[in-house]
Amino acid sequence: MDFALNLERTETDFVTALSRQERWAQQLLYEQHYGKMMGICLRYAGSRDEALDLLHEGFIKAFQNIKRYKPGTSITAWIRTIMVNTCIDYYRRNVRRRTEDLDTVYAASTDDPDVLSNLTEQEILGAVQELSPAYRAVFNLYVVEGYSHKEIGEALDITESTSRSNLVKARHKLQEYFASKRMVFDFKNKSEAD
Repeated sequence: MDFALNLERTETDFVTALSRQERWAQQLLYEQHYGKMMGICLRYAGSRDEALDLLHEGFIKAFQNIKRYKPGTSITAWIRTIMVNTCIDYYRRNVRRRTEDLDTVYAASTDDPDVLSNLTEQEILGAVQELSPAYRAVFNLYVVEGYSHKEIGEALDITESTSRSNLVKARHKLQEYFASKRMVFDFKNKSEAD
């Protein structure tokens, strides 16, 4: 016996259950998207606790605005947009913005081999979390999310040149961070060889 599962009807039923605030549907949505959305929040947050707060705030917004979701589109992409916007809103509320002239930024470059290839995901995430909130927000929006400097400026209420400046500074800070870690690794390796 052959039968076809009507996925559109299933999605419609699921979204309807979410609209009625049925706990089973909310729990299922949360559990299915927790990992990916937590990853997004960790990139913007300064700590795991802060990321959890952002994650929960984002899911609350998703539950409250589920009627705006258009069935047939990617619910993951819809929730991702909510999470990124939640992180941007958090940045706007909690960070004093300062404008610095692009002329004061130093060019950041290195001839060292690719340090990132020797690092774990946790080490890279830790380095990004060490950035100031302003640098971290611009770095994530530009490098990870693919926003343009104009879009970043509009989202964070800063100028395009400030966005560019913050990106250069974020990259420079990350290079300094990894260079210092490399020196520590080299020192440890040298000590162990002696």
